[in-house]
Amino acid sequence: MPPDHALIDENRRLRKAIEELSVINELARAISVSLDPHEIMQTIIRRSLRALQAEQGVITLVEQQSADPMKTLVRSMASSSEREEFHLTQALLGWMHLNKKPLLINSPKTDERFRGVTWDESITSLLCVPMMLKSELKGVITIYNKKGREGFTEDEQRLLAIIAAQSAQVVENARLHERERQLIHMQEEVRLASKIQNDLLPKSAPAIDGYEIAGRSIPAQVVGGDYFDFIPINELRLAICLGDVSGKGLPASLLMANTQATLRGQTLINPTARECMERSNKLLFDSTGPEKFVTMFFSILDVSSHQLNYCNAGHDIPYLLSNSGALMRLNVGGIPLSMMEQFPFEEETIAMQPGDLLVICSDGIAEAMNVNQEQFGEERLSILLDKLRASSAVDVIDGIVSAVRAHAGAAPQADDMTVVVVRRKAH
Repeated sequence: MPPDHALIDENRRLRKAIEELSVINELARAISVSLDPHEIMQTIIRRSLRALQAEQGVITLVEQQSADPMKTLVRSMASSSEREEFHLTQALLGWMHLNKKPLLINSPKTDERFRGVTWDESITSLLCVPMMLKSELKGVITIYNKKGREGFTEDEQRLLAIIAAQSAQVVENARLHERERQLIHMQEEVRLASKIQNDLLPKSAPAIDGYEIAGRSIPAQVVGGDYFDFIPINELRLAICLGDVSGKGLPASLLMANTQATLRGQTLINPTARECMERSNKLLFDSTGPEKFVTMFFSILDVSSHQLNYCNAGHDIPYLLSNSGALMRLNVGGIPLSMMEQFPFEEETIAMQPGDLLVICSDGIAEAMNVNQEQFGEERLSILLDKLRASSAVDVIDGIVSAVRAHAGAAPQADDMTVVVVRRKAH
């Protein structure tokens, strides 16, 4: 009895369908037990190579939110040969972004769709299929060089497309899980950085007979770039400073810590304010990049003579309000620290009379904006300080912070806000 060719073809088709189903089921089980994106992609590639009898495979995940839509986010590769590793070319990736459908090439050098593209000499055939989720291209699976040199078939293209479709969600979930894990790790590092930074700031103000001293810093982010300090030099002299480093976040906090260490080291040698600024400027210039700088108001209070020796290195100009109603701005000094290797800073020494109030602020106070982009401004601050001139040091800080927040309203805090207040008691 002659063979039934239709039956033979149907049996062959069914066997092939069973084999494909087996490949997909085994792959689904293998990739469902891991949340490691690299491990999952390696499994997908290796099983695809085995099912399609190919030499090498690559999964390339792309960044959808990037300004460059063809930016490679992750690449994972496996090979069953000793050939040099192949990478998905920009031409292939660009074609996939435009067409979002499987691509079969069994003669790369003569394929009219890629005229002008230079292929690796050892690439004889390839299959390239998109990994799609909700009509968005998340990645591309590319399989190179069919073993036996006969080239890939449309059935193999269909199988790889099914593998890509079944794998896309798993790979994306694993990638998002990894991103979340990295974010949690980063948040923990930022939290620790914030704690370290808070530990660098004074825990409390020094208690000095005849004076009230207070300071507060409110960062705009978890970590900030403002810095204030009270540094005892000896029994009679106290360094009082407030600085604002360029930038925000972790880079600014690192420079802030460097600045604190530099200033504290310089106060050990009992300098004047000018000497401390000149030496600190040189040290910071040598240890920071050209785009970084620090504004700094540095002063030394002699509690026996009630003299304040200060140097203002490019910082917001502090206010000195006297009992008589006079207002003095402390602007003698020079440029911000670390802008030039050498700079001839100046200093001034003034008397702190009974009842005098010294208020030092970072620029986050005067430059705080409301929803209409209006700054709090120095004029408002001067009027406010005139009203607060008889208040305690802590109440002055409370009044300033409350007024700035009331002015800002619903607008988010854009910069660190730091205030230091020194009052010589009237009696």
